[in-house]
Amino acid sequence: MDSSHAPHIVCTHCGATNRVPAQRLGEDPRCGRCGHALLPGEPVELTDANFAQVVNGTDLPVIVDVWAAWCGPCRMMAPQFAAAAAQMKGRALFAKLDSDAHPRTAGALGIRSIPTLIRLQRGQELARQSGALPAAQIVAFAG
Repeated sequence: MDSSHAPHIVCTHCGATNRVPAQRLGEDPRCGRCGHALLPGEPVELTDANFAQVVNGTDLPVIVDVWAAWCGPCRMMAPQFAAAAAQMKGRALFAKLDSDAHPRTAGALGIRSIPTLIRLQRGQELARQSGALPAAQIVAFAG
C-alpha cells in the first residue's frame, strides 16, 4: 500500500468514517468521533444494522466469521480467529457476525453452513471458506 494513501475505516461503534494514513495503521488508530479503536487486533461484532456500512466503507480487507453460539466448530475456531486478528492487526479488520442474531445479513450473504469465513474489500466478496480453520490458515485466507 502506498504510504501516502489514507484508507477509510468505518468505526464499528459509532459508524463514523475515518481516514487513517497508511503508515499509522499499525499504531492503534482511534475513531475521531468516539475514540474507540478502529483496528483493535481482536474481532469486532457486526450486526444487521452496521454490516453494509462497515464492509462497504472500509478500504482494508474485512474478514468476517459467520457463526452461531450453538455451533461446536464455531466455538472451537473462535480463539483461532482471535489469534489471526492479533497477527493481522493494522492490515485487516476481523469481524464476527452471529447468524442467529442477525439472520437478515446472514441470509443476504447466502450462508448455508457455519462457520463460514468471508473476505470482503470495499463491499466486494473476494473469497469464502466454510469450516473451522487454524489461525495460520485464517491468516493465509486474509491475505
